[in-house]
Amino acid sequence: MAGRQAVKAYLDLVSQPCRAVLIFLKDNKIPHTVESIAIQKGQHKTPEFIKLNPMQKLPVLEDNGFVLTESDAILKYLATAYNVPDHWYPKPPEKRARVDEYTAWHHENTHMHISSVFLHEFLLPRMGLPNPEMLEKALSDLDGTLDKLENMFLKRQAFLCSDDISLADLLAVCELMQPLCGGRDILKNRPKLLSWRSRVQSSLSDSFDEAHDIVYRMRI
Repeated sequence: MAGRQAVKAYLDLVSQPCRAVLIFLKDNKIPHTVESIAIQKGQHKTPEFIKLNPMQKLPVLEDNGFVLTESDAILKYLATAYNVPDHWYPKPPEKRARVDEYTAWHHENTHMHISSVFLHEFLLPRMGLPNPEMLEKALSDLDGTLDKLENMFLKRQAFLCSDDISLADLLAVCELMQPLCGGRDILKNRPKLLSWRSRVQSSLSDSFDEAHDIVYRMRI
């Protein structure tokens, strides 16, 4: 938009939601700068960052003095405030409600269970705190979520909410890539979800692999 400064995104690309925000910015050619915040170095707990986001979490978006936290809100704001294709966050109420339905479910299902697998398979073992029983429980919980993705959201359509990519697919795919850090492809025995992931990647072109480069490099 004329006279509008580039938005500033505060990101750590180890974070699934941060990757989703970066991909959306790049894929839609929204002018932006990235401020890298290293969570493992505690940079999200500095006085400067806490002033920006008292929650001490990423991602954070700053747009001409307007500061927004939470990836779901950030993505919906960008889709609404900038001239992006309607399929991302459709204007028709029923289509938009389908995206909202998934994103409301996402945080305590896809995101929570993926984060638990990442914690118990990748982070805690590197701290000398492996817990095989908790990892098995996390994987079992995640299986239930993957079943829902296949049997509910992808039951009759190519993408989670319609026959075109939306914010729901972007949030979900960044989550489902996370276990690759520990060398696990959680979709390898799920052809329906593998096909979906391929469609999402094809829709996103280079921005997908650029954002996930850190995941590929961490893979063991």
